[in-house]
Amino acid sequence: MGPVPELPDIELYLHALRPRLVGRLIERIRLSSPFVVRTTTPDIHTLEGRRVAGLRRIGKRVVLDLDGPFLVIHLMIAGRFQWKPANAPIPARVGLLALDVPGGTLLLTEAGTTRRASVHVIPDEAALAVMDPGGLEVLTASQAQFREALQRERHTLKRTLTDPGLFSGIGNAYSDEILHRARLSPLRLSDGLTSDEVDALHGAARAVLQEWRDALIAAAGETFPARVTAFRDGMAAHGRYGHPCPTCGTPIQRLRYAANEANYCPACQTQGRLLADRGLSRLLKSDWPRSLDELERRKAAHRLPPVD
Repeated sequence: MGPVPELPDIELYLHALRPRLVGRLIERIRLSSPFVVRTTTPDIHTLEGRRVAGLRRIGKRVVLDLDGPFLVIHLMIAGRFQWKPANAPIPARVGLLALDVPGGTLLLTEAGTTRRASVHVIPDEAALAVMDPGGLEVLTASQAQFREALQRERHTLKRTLTDPGLFSGIGNAYSDEILHRARLSPLRLSDGLTSDEVDALHGAARAVLQEWRDALIAAAGETFPARVTAFRDGMAAHGRYGHPCPTCGTPIQRLRYAANEANYCPACQTQGRLLADRGLSRLLKSDWPRSLDELERRKAAHRLPPVD
């Protein structure tokens, strides 16, 4: 399973869904997994016969505006949309929900056995606002607004960028790309940047999110995206462990923590220093290296696989 779809991926889905859903009636809602619906009032079937007035994004959630109530879908890690011919069956094992409209069926699927994807039926705008974690929309934010959100709490840049209460729609993948573009360590503290570094991070965040959003939409054209993933060819750092940095050629390194990891270039982002990876740190203990060359010597001494 890949990471949670982030802002560029959700915008790709919205681009594909708008011409297929907006203005059409929801004729029928079919559930193969009733537990995907996390609300009980209003009942989801009361949405049948309503017209889709529009679609929007709240953070990493897709919102269907049904001209009064809203249908809010959070894909989480493994949830995905599929567009199929009208009245298509819900696929066994992975299928959760089907929305039938004139001319097609929107399927919500989720790979794996753990069900994290969720659907909420929200009665009105006031209740919808409660679901918004409040993160800043980087693509429309000023430098002053970005600076305020960045420095509101004291955390590492990696944690700050991926906090939905601070920044909207940024997760593990695009935070790696933003920090690589800004040439900043994922472990720098959010309140310790110079004014120029804050401006560089703001510019990098806007550029990375906009470039990937536009590139994904252009590549899809009028087709419905069949593969939405945060591991993309052409990314500079994310998912590129051991591969050469496209800027300087240094092998990309990773810092693992909890269930996540940060991917970074030591030469471009950390002045040549290696960040202490949890797994290797336990193995090498006091021998944890301070540079890439030293890491290679340590790994050779411990007969560990070399960095590609």
